[in-house]
Amino acid sequence: MKNISHNTFEKSLMQNLCRYIEAHSDEVLTLEQLAKQTHLSPAHLQRRFKAAIGVSPKEYADSCRLKKLKTGLRHNADASVTNAIYDAGFASSSRVYERVDSHLGMTPKQYRAQGKDVVISYAASKTSLGYVLMGATDRGLCFIQFGDSKKELVAQLAAEYTQASIELMGKTHKEQFTAWMQALSDYLQGHVATLDLPLDIRGTAFQLKVWKYLQTIPAGSVASYTEVAHAIGNPKAVRAVASACAHNRIAIAIPCHRVIRGNGELAGYRWGPERKRALLDLERKTKS
Repeated sequence: MKNISHNTFEKSLMQNLCRYIEAHSDEVLTLEQLAKQTHLSPAHLQRRFKAAIGVSPKEYADSCRLKKLKTGLRHNADASVTNAIYDAGFASSSRVYERVDSHLGMTPKQYRAQGKDVVISYAASKTSLGYVLMGATDRGLCFIQFGDSKKELVAQLAAEYTQASIELMGKTHKEQFTAWMQALSDYLQGHVATLDLPLDIRGTAFQLKVWKYLQTIPAGSVASYTEVAHAIGNPKAVRAVASACAHNRIAIAIPCHRVIRGNGELAGYRWGPERKRALLDLERKTKS
């Protein structure tokens, strides 16, 4: 009972600190300042906060600023993008463009324009696992998916990025797309065990954390949803991990096919359990 009471108190303490960070996210918040709020040492606070919340105090403060920036960009059309950045508590506009655009899924200006300035080029090809479509921005691949027809895959790409300009790959990018398709073909033929491609990854902070971890799982190996949740420091987020896998838009390069149930069953896969089994069998054969 004493341990349960202590855990409840500490969780409440960290949640109260979250409310404090949210209320002061437009200020410079150091770990030392936050430690004083909880009467803990900075090092102890860092460990306990991450254990309870799943991210560091700094990462949580950044997410609060990002949320405030999104609100400012959406609802205050008269204010400049620069003013919205500073009002959200970011120290400089350059740092936002360097570090935060992956969380917005685009630059702040593009976010305000609802992605209308984002151009996604695509190309499709037939593979041993059916048709595959690759979509890319000028930052890298944002979409690799399997399907039964090109038409179906183009429709999925448009549905994922409703405000972006979707266009068929032109001559300018033909050489690059050809190289990417060849890399995928080499992987599916068992010539290479991993698919190393430039990616433009877009998702929530939690999804990005899951997807980043998935990329560390060796080819031919698997991890359970529970193991992934523990590995990212959020052991209770098993369902959220499964959801992040289900929302992955970049097949193979972000290898959600390497995540299975704790009892060894394959579990679901966005592109079908047959493809999941085929990918795992292929990687194990290539690895051996």
